[in-house]
Amino acid sequence: MQSKLVAILGVLLIVLGLAALAFQFLMPRGPKMVPVGPGGEIAAGDIAANFDLPDLDGHTVSLSSLRGKVVFLNIWATWCGPCREEMPSMEVLFNTFKNRKDFVMLAVSQDQMGRDVVAPYVEKNGYHFQILLDPENKLEEAYGITGVPETFIINRNGRIVAHHMGAFDWSRDEVRGALEELLEAKQG
Repeated sequence: MQSKLVAILGVLLIVLGLAALAFQFLMPRGPKMVPVGPGGEIAAGDIAANFDLPDLDGHTVSLSSLRGKVVFLNIWATWCGPCREEMPSMEVLFNTFKNRKDFVMLAVSQDQMGRDVVAPYVEKNGYHFQILLDPENKLEEAYGITGVPETFIINRNGRIVAHHMGAFDWSRDEVRGALEELLEAKQG
């Protein structure tokens, strides 16, 4: 089962990589699918760095407390055009999996003005996934963030299985399928 999951995720990465390459030819600033690696703090397959960040209600969320769940971790900012572009597709993906207790979508804002700018933006756009605040950009160093948006998919064991830089349409069928496979995989 584990090898099947790895194969499916590999195919997903290839499909996303090919799509990114095609977009680069069609749009000069298209998305790029890359593994976390040289220059980054963590590599694909490594344990995701823990963090403790507040949500919009002031409750602290710790990544380590989510062990056993599949985590979609997106780093973004309200001033970021590509972030604004991909967030509606994140809402679609969230709505697909929102009833799964073993799936968590976290969108970590890098806005330095914190809740004052983030809360009105989220309310105006009707986003329902969990928003965390990181005005001091703590995740930038811990995850080797080079820009926003960046997205990490973290498996039940807390390992990073995918990393995407740039805006992406997260509502695509192959993304949903890969996440379903990941959710069906047993923790081990």
